[in-house]
Amino acid sequence: SLFRLKHLEVPKLGDCDVHVRMLAAPINPADINMIQGTYPLQSPLPAVGGNEGVGQVLEVGRCVTALKPGDWVIPADAGLGTWRTRGVFPEDALLKVPSDIPLLCAATLSVNPCTAFRVLADFESLAPGDSVIQNGANSGVGQAVIQIARASGIKTINVVRDRPDLPKLVERLMALGADHVITEEMLRKPEMKDIFKSIPRPRLALNCVGGKSTTEMLRHLQPKGTMVTYGGMAKQPVMVPVSAFIFRDLRLRGFWMTQWRKDHAQDQETVAAMMDALCQLIRRGQLTAPACTEVPLQDYSTALDTSMKPFVSSKQILLL
Repeated sequence: SLFRLKHLEVPKLGDCDVHVRMLAAPINPADINMIQGTYPLQSPLPAVGGNEGVGQVLEVGRCVTALKPGDWVIPADAGLGTWRTRGVFPEDALLKVPSDIPLLCAATLSVNPCTAFRVLADFESLAPGDSVIQNGANSGVGQAVIQIARASGIKTINVVRDRPDLPKLVERLMALGADHVITEEMLRKPEMKDIFKSIPRPRLALNCVGGKSTTEMLRHLQPKGTMVTYGGMAKQPVMVPVSAFIFRDLRLRGFWMTQWRKDHAQDQETVAAMMDALCQLIRRGQLTAPACTEVPLQDYSTALDTSMKPFVSSKQILLL
């Protein structure tokens, strides 16, 4: 296996460093892709896996002002290496988060909810009553999109793959605030028209799958609408009929959270406003952690295997 559990010395604390005890860290698809070497981010080897998680500050270097022992922190950027019990990191590699939010919410905050927040905010100016269509709706981002949209009065049409326990999944997404949950096959059916009797056609489509279902999803967008691709779980290209461009002037855009963070490294206000908005939603009970399975670190190989199986609707979280 590419993985080993190793005992390392914790490095000496520099003046601008923070000693962190990691509490919990999820396994995300991008973490796996990084390990496989198929992701545009690569850490110099040997590396610690994991791009997301939450830790508690144990001690800080003498020049550190924004953090103190006891504070909760999450990575400010991808590539931190969160699958560890302790680490010493530069202060600017960390963001403080409130410690009064649930642990699993904090552990899963920096990737999926941030992605959901940005794709809803940055491409189309949506108002209450507008609608959004998304595939991979049971993914971490999908679940966050449903809840953030719901809190802003935006309707969601949620596409999932057909599966043996479909009714259970539909029920779970509806409980999160989904307005409609449909299968990829339904996208092609005339019954789709019934949905648009009660809600407007979406101006925004969110794609993390690719392939045929994405092409089908595009057919339901309003003219001049936008499709944002932020993932490609089907590992198939996005195919667009020429007519969608010429006669409906649809826009196709891409989004990568890592790039957004790079672009906003000097814009701490925008970053803080987003984290604030998300933590407010969490405190009000309007944004919950995705369905999670907690796994102790020593069982990491089981957790990794599980996270790569199809139709797993639960995010594996390493407890550190």
